[in-house]
Amino acid sequence: MKRFQPIFLIFSLLAVATMMGIGIFISERNIIGIIACIIAMFAVMGFGFATKKRMQQNER
Repeated sequence: MKRFQPIFLIFSLLAVATMMGIGIFISERNIIGIIACIIAMFAVMGFGFATKKRMQQNER
């Protein structure tokens, strides 16, 4: 069984929060907020995947 890594939980919660933000800004019809949340989502998810890859390479 793998050990719990809280940093990935934080990344996933931030990604979900940005997805929720996209929905909120769509309902408010705010283009700037939608674009900002999309950029933030890609940044958070990209940083999370990069961190996971880096941690897997360090284990080897």
